[in-house]
Amino acid sequence: MKIILQENIEKLGTRGQVVEVAEGYARNYLLPRALAIPADAGNMKRLEKIRAALARKEATEKGAAELLAQQLAATSVTIARKAGENDQLFGSVTAADIAAALEAQGFHVDKRRIQLAEPIKVISENEVSVKLHHDVSATLKVSVTREA
Repeated sequence: MKIILQENIEKLGTRGQVVEVAEGYARNYLLPRALAIPADAGNMKRLEKIRAALARKEATEKGAAELLAQQLAATSVTIARKAGENDQLFGSVTAADIAAALEAQGFHVDKRRIQLAEPIKVISENEVSVKLHHDVSATLKVSVTREA
């Protein structure tokens, strides 16, 4: 079944792209979630208008992501945790903890956008990548300190 994607879908395509997918995948997943529309004659005519609107929206989102990336690059986050004598944390610092610390500083970043290979388990200074847009990512300095 041919469909027109309404959202970027990893391993399938980008917004506005016409792709061929299995009928069950389209009918049961993509169409009910408004991730795609059928590629019939009427929708193909509207596709050109949609592509122009998507290009404008994409440029706006990318500009906002670049601005946020510049602000995050100049920001550092300090998280205090209880630790043992050898600087091992009791627990760990996760992407959710980093997102909460950014929220406290006035930055709204979804925890799923913070790319942390594994939770931080020792007192240290770390650089964490934040993927804000498919073309824009920022590096954030995260400092984990001993709780007083």
